[in-house]
Amino acid sequence: MRSIRVAAVGAVTLSLALAASACGGGSATDGGGSNDSPKTLTYWASNQGASIEVDKEVLQPELDKFEEQTGIKVELEVVPWSDLLNRILTATTSGQGPDVLNIGNTWSASLQATGALLPWDQAALDKIGGKDRFVDSALGSTGAAGQAPAAVPLYSMAYALYYNKQLFADAGITEPPTTWDELIADGKKLSGDGKWGLAVEGSNPAENIHHAVVFVKQHGGDFFTADGKPDFTSDAAVTGVKQFVDLMAEDKIVAPGNAEYAQNQSVSDFAKGKTAMLLWQSASANLTSQGMSEEAYGVAPVPVQSGAPGTGTGVNSMVMGINLAVFKNSDNLDGATEFVKFMTSDAEQKILNTAYSSIPPVKGAQADAAFTTDANAVLKDTLAGSAVAAPQVPDESQFETAVGTAIKDLFAEAAAGRPVTEDSVRAALEKAQQQMPAA
Repeated sequence: MRSIRVAAVGAVTLSLALAASACGGGSATDGGGSNDSPKTLTYWASNQGASIEVDKEVLQPELDKFEEQTGIKVELEVVPWSDLLNRILTATTSGQGPDVLNIGNTWSASLQATGALLPWDQAALDKIGGKDRFVDSALGSTGAAGQAPAAVPLYSMAYALYYNKQLFADAGITEPPTTWDELIADGKKLSGDGKWGLAVEGSNPAENIHHAVVFVKQHGGDFFTADGKPDFTSDAAVTGVKQFVDLMAEDKIVAPGNAEYAQNQSVSDFAKGKTAMLLWQSASANLTSQGMSEEAYGVAPVPVQSGAPGTGTGVNSMVMGINLAVFKNSDNLDGATEFVKFMTSDAEQKILNTAYSSIPPVKGAQADAAFTTDANAVLKDTLAGSAVAAPQVPDESQFETAVGTAIKDLFAEAAAGRPVTEDSVRAALEKAQQQMPAA
């Protein structure tokens, strides 16, 4: 999930277990869809750029191009991340939704469970060029295993370690850290005189989850059992979450004020030279928009416990990104399908992913020279070999809220100078598990 401009997803106010009887196209129907309005489409885009206005500047020329090619006018609304999930959930029950929409890829299985989205079975995928056009890692975050995807990949992103070259040189550090022990040692050298080694977004539940999943994977665990049941208090989960929070609580390379960060302040601090390292997904466009030149920072894989990034305990990122979905009772199903084909075409993928410094999930576009920079090489390698999909379970969005908020509270404890112990982490995760829907 999540765009270049991460924002915390608010508490889910509607149950994802509710199947939608009417959704999409702005009219209540029996859920079967139609082509009653073949000349118009409504599109909810997620806020990917530095502002909603920037997104409109990026997207509107492409929507105009689609109208010229097809005669279909696309009415665009860019929805902030803080509102998007609840807007979508409301649409699944009210019928007052768009024809096509962006969803965070971590929500795919949750929204799939509502029954509101068009399934992308083989026949549907063939209409947009086939399944084989898409990168496997991106397809792995489109819904539950064994079911037709609930959406198709639009933008792919992965986490990387961004580091300030000048601050590293001033501290006598010649290479970026490859393990967490190295990162902590470097972070201590880089902290002082009003500067800090690392920046995080401690008050952002979604951002917390993205890191926590990786830390827990690196300790050989998962937040869910193989049959999809919550398992938040395993030793691996407790150890992984504690290691993340300890970057502030024990290692003291993260400023206590980061416990209140939830709106990209960590990116701003890095861009302004207040912190030397940043763990972020596809950050180049965001940093450029804040005045930091590409020559001022380096990009490296996110550290692991030991060795090199890879599968299993070498996982160092979630598969991040944005998927494109269609409400299955759209009043313009054919037009919606044509729009998805257009947005995932090689040509549009190059334009859109270049604008957002993301990686095309379409193989043909990903091979383009525009995506062969050093930063993109790190992101592509991560997506191909050491990233893991979010838990593809119906309760994933509730998991993000419950566990992400528990970690937020632990960061608040650390910022206040109170100890973060194994017992306190386990208690916070147990409380989060109790908030999950009953089986």
